[in-house]
Amino acid sequence: MTETATDTNTTNAPNMSAIPPDEQARMTDDIVAALKTVYDPEIPVDIYELGLIYKVDIDDDRNVAIEMTLTAPGCPVAGEMPTWVENAVSSVPGVQSCTATIVFDPPWDHSRMSDEARVALNMW
Repeated sequence: MTETATDTNTTNAPNMSAIPPDEQARMTDDIVAALKTVYDPEIPVDIYELGLIYKVDIDDDRNVAIEMTLTAPGCPVAGEMPTWVENAVSSVPGVQSCTATIVFDPPWDHSRMSDEARVALNMW
C-alpha cells in the first residue's frame, strides 16, 4: 500500500506503487482539493486546513483509506463527517473507493491547524 500523508507533510519514501508517479501526484492533489470542500458546520474552515486529516493511503487499486479526527470527541456531526469525506473523495477521478475512519490518537489540538485556518479563525 502506498502511503500519502496529508497532515501538511508528505512521505519522502520512494514511490513503490503500481500507480504511475504523475497519476499519483494528480490524485493526491485532487484528493486534497476534495477534502477542502468538507466543513464542520460549526467552524468556517475546511477539515483539511483544520488539521483533522491525519493520513491518506492510496493503494495500488486506487482505493483510498483516510484516518481523520474531530475537534472534540462529542462533535455533533461525528457520525456524519466520515460519510461526507468518503463522498467527496470518491468523486475524484481515478478513485475506486474511499473509507474514512475516525481516530483520536493523537488528540487534535490547535497546533494542527494551518496558517490559513488560524487567520480565518483569528487564532494567532
